Amino acid sequence: MSTFIEHQNWRYATKKFDATKKITNEDLSILKEAIRLSSSSYGLQPYKVLIVENPELRAKIQPAAWGQSQIVDASHLIVFANMTTMTETEIDNYLKNISDIREIPLESIAGYADFMKSKILTLSAETSNIWASKQTYLAMGNLLNAAAELKIDVTPMEGFVPAQVNEILGLDKLNLNASLIATLGYRHSEDLTQHYKKVRKSQEELFITI
Repeated sequence: MSTFIEHQNWRYATKKFDATKKITNEDLSILKEAIRLSSSSYGLQPYKVLIVENPELRAKIQPAAWGQSQIVDASHLIVFANMTTMTETEIDNYLKNISDIREIPLESIAGYADFMKSKILTLSAETSNIWASKQTYLAMGNLLNAAAELKIDVTPMEGFVPAQVNEILGLDKLNLNASLIATLGYRHSEDLTQHYKKVRKSQEELFITI
């Protein structure tokens, strides 16, 4: 656990990436698996994760992300896109996956299925969209932690215009909405931010024991 804390102190939101350094396929596979194994409400994972490799697309996204250089300089660009609406089909597919992987009959989880549908399918469109977008933050957390273990830098971003990113990537047609962006790679030696002391609230200020 002490190593985990050391890695958390090492990581920061990188402001300038070294564009000459690329993440290996092996390390990228580990990061993808960390994202895949993230916790989510009901285990539904109501989102898709886009790995944008096309440099032309990344150049188009940059203005929509406030012109941030990380968009084009980082080794990899990831867009977390939540499902804007949840359908019964989406839930049924998940339930079938449970049945197949755990080798149990669908009938045995009928009660759970009814409960899940009663809670999710009755949400308003706005509430469903907000709920699904929150799940991407859990996946982002897993990515940040796994990347720190590998000494790979990540910049999590909310600083972009979702509607513009949706249009560039055609997400609207896929029932998806860009909720978070992550740029991955290796910090540039000229990024002075890496030398700043981490500033966080003290435990005394942050925690309340009741």
